[in-house]
Amino acid sequence: MTIRVLLADDQALLRSAFRVLVDSEPDMEVVGEASDGAEAVRLAKEERADVVLMDIRMPGTDGLAATRMISTDPTLAHVRIVILTTFEVDDYVVQSLRAGASGFLGKGSEPEELLTAIRIAAGGEALLSPAATKGLIARFLAQGDADDGRDPARTERLAALTVREREVLVQVAGGHSNDEIAERLEVSPLTVKTHVNRAMAKLGARDRAQLVVIAYESGLVRPRVE
Repeated sequence: MTIRVLLADDQALLRSAFRVLVDSEPDMEVVGEASDGAEAVRLAKEERADVVLMDIRMPGTDGLAATRMISTDPTLAHVRIVILTTFEVDDYVVQSLRAGASGFLGKGSEPEELLTAIRIAAGGEALLSPAATKGLIARFLAQGDADDGRDPARTERLAALTVREREVLVQVAGGHSNDEIAERLEVSPLTVKTHVNRAMAKLGARDRAQLVVIAYESGLVRPRVE
């Protein structure tokens, strides 16, 4: 199947560069371009996008608001959002993940990183690239306002997880893949995938990136600030 990609950035030159890169791949195509968040939300619906490459800072409706609108729209439950930012360390990054984004990339990332990110997001897997992402998440959650976007009920919902599901969630928060988790816990990758899916359902997470945020916000995993 071809991955349908929507580009949302207020800089036409960047959109053109991304279009050339994405359209050069046999398994993906650009189905639309948006210069602001409101247009991105509209096109996500009209063009049946699978993945939105979303800039944070755009005029009018910004990328954060657009991400929240897309992630809370039941008709767009299949859409995955990859935040693109000029700044690797950006407070909006964590806000975007909380709003429902699947992950983020710096605009200075290598072309292959961007293409890989699209495929990972489309597959519903963890998008914790570049490698520093989970550290950034931990840092911001540690430094942020305790009442800023946090859901105390998530801590209570952890009680619904089995011991093994908690163990798997800790490993997911560490940025490990299913295969790596399987090796660490001495189970099959299929078993890990089952535990991850059950944890997502119980915690109301759209994907693995949100599981990481929940793991930190609930206190299951403690941020490490270096």
